[in-house]
Amino acid sequence: MSKRPLLVRKIKNGTVIDHIPAGTALTVLKILGITGREGYVIAIVMNVNSKKLGVKDIVKIEGRELKKEEVDKIALVAPTATINIVRDYAVIDKYKVSLPDRIVGIIKCTNPTCISRKENEPVAPTFKVISRNPVKLQCEYCGTYVTSEDIVAQLTK
Repeated sequence: MSKRPLLVRKIKNGTVIDHIPAGTALTVLKILGITGREGYVIAIVMNVNSKKLGVKDIVKIEGRELKKEEVDKIALVAPTATINIVRDYAVIDKYKVSLPDRIVGIIKCTNPTCISRKENEPVAPTFKVISRNPVKLQCEYCGTYVTSEDIVAQLTK
């Protein structure tokens, strides 16, 4: 068995987001607000072979660790992703993103007449997870379904 060469070098400190569904890496960067002008060294590998997914994307961000809120958003568009925190070239923490059973306050209901969209109503948009892959949510107030496409459109505005 021959050793495969690394496609992208290791990072000293930062975050590696692995097992991203193929073709989704650029969406993940957009959700994180990364444009390339922030000064981070970023490596994007798209459509590489994966035993788990068949094909996957990988994002490496040198010099930045993700916040919980960012990981929660990634879970909505890449529910198979894993997060690796790297310090001094070693993975010090590794975990799968986790989509909770309820999503509160991250996205809006797509129904313009939903009570959660009214300015004067003190309710946060709340959704029940109907499907995890692909992600499909249902508004707990009006019953409207929100699809992966709706979620991506909102999180990448």
